Formats: sequence, C-alpha cells, structure tokens
Amino acid sequence: MGEARHPNRILRGMTNDQLETMPSDWQRALAVVAHPDDLEYGCAAAVAAWTDAGKEVAYVLATRGEAGIDGLAPATCGPLREQEQRASAAVVGVDTVEFLDHKDGVIEYGIALRRDIAAAIRRHRPELVITLNHRDTWGNTFWNTPDHRAVGRATLDAAADAGNRWIFPELTEQGLEPWNGVRWVAVAGSTSPTHAVDAGPGFERSVRSLLEHQAYIKGLTDEDPEAYVRTFLEANVQRSADRFGGRPAVAFEVFSR
Repeated sequence: MGEARHPNRILRGMTNDQLETMPSDWQRALAVVAHPDDLEYGCAAAVAAWTDAGKEVAYVLATRGEAGIDGLAPATCGPLREQEQRASAAVVGVDTVEFLDHKDGVIEYGIALRRDIAAAIRRHRPELVITLNHRDTWGNTFWNTPDHRAVGRATLDAAADAGNRWIFPELTEQGLEPWNGVRWVAVAGSTSPTHAVDAGPGFERSVRSLLEHQAYIKGLTDEDPEAYVRTFLEANVQRSADRFGGRPAVAFEVFSR
C-alpha cells in the first residue's frame, strides 16, 4: 500500500467490540490519500459497493507515486502509476481522479497541504471524506510512512478548514465557496476501527482494481500478481469479520463532525 518499501502490514490491537455499519445517508464522498494504490489496498471493496448503490465517489491523490518503484525513474514512474490509478478507479465505478502533485516520499504536513485538500473538499462538496491511517504505526512495531501520516492528518484537519471562510480566504476569491457539509471522516487501515462495510459484494472488483497496478506489484513481489493480491485482500477483509457478524468487512475509524 503506497510504496514498495512498505512491509506487509498486519493490523493489531483491535478489540472484540462489534463494528457498526457505516452511515449510508449520504450521496457524495471524496477519498484523499497519498499514493496510487493506497485505496486499492485499503478500501476498494467498499467503494465498489457505494458506487453500485448510486453514490458518487471521487479520488484525490497527493502524489503520482513517482518514487514508489525502485527500478523506474520518477519521470517514467509517475505517468505510469497515474495511468494505472485511473484504470484501477474505473473498475470500482470512480471516474474522477485528481492529483495534487506533492512530491512522493517527502510530503510535508502543513499549511500548503491543508490548503490543497481543503480546496478539493470545496470543489467536490462531499458529505463523507475518506483517508488512510494517519497514526505513527499500523499496530505495534509496524511503522507507518511519513506520507500516509501527513496526508491522513491533513485530511482530518482540512475537513474543518473547508467550512471556515476565514481560513484560506484565497480559496473563496478563486470561486471555491466554503463547504461545511462534511459529516464524517472515515479512516481506512486504522488500528481502532469503529464501523465497517460488507466486503462481499465488491470483493472481486477490489481484486481486479488492485491488479490494475501491475507495474507497482511487479516491483513489489515475485509472486504471481493475482495470488498475491487475492491473498492480501482476503486476509484484510477477514480480519474484521468476527466483529461484523462473521461477514468479511472493510473497516473504518469514523470521526463525526
């Protein structure tokens, strides 16, 4: 998920408390992550279920993942991973994919990143915002990357920034009116999930979606791509099943606003 240097993460520290069903009384969602493939490793099965239900989901990526494949120079890698991300999103019914062009591997949490994400939220006007684990670890000693931490934290902050006309007033001058309609921010890959989406209906499309990242996967493992993808995603959705009525699930930590 994210960059080839990442370990195969195992989320730990989960409790036996049952997960609630994700809110469904919304129409527009915006997913904001650091790299191509972050959403496919994290929550594509949920996205497929949402678009099947007629909901609108857009993707915003902070980088083009240009530093993610050791054997490819960034100038070659970035356009290739952008192409793979657009194809991957289409598999789960997402047509809108935007890139903020922050530099892969060295994204900085700060005003510039918050402003860019707040602008995206104002453009798309979502009720639900989705991001990836913003905490230091994936559980115990599985260290998270700076890019994920920066983008996740900035997204949580930008959900509020987007609704305050006195924060980043230049966005209003550019025609992006404040949007205070974000009702939830849902964090995928959290070690403290609170809610879940049934992964069954969208699972096969989530497999096909991740498989669109062929160049990245080939740079990550010598294993057969489909076997690798299916094994990873099956383990991921089964991890929360005992807290969701025995059903394979995509889990989220949901912050209400």
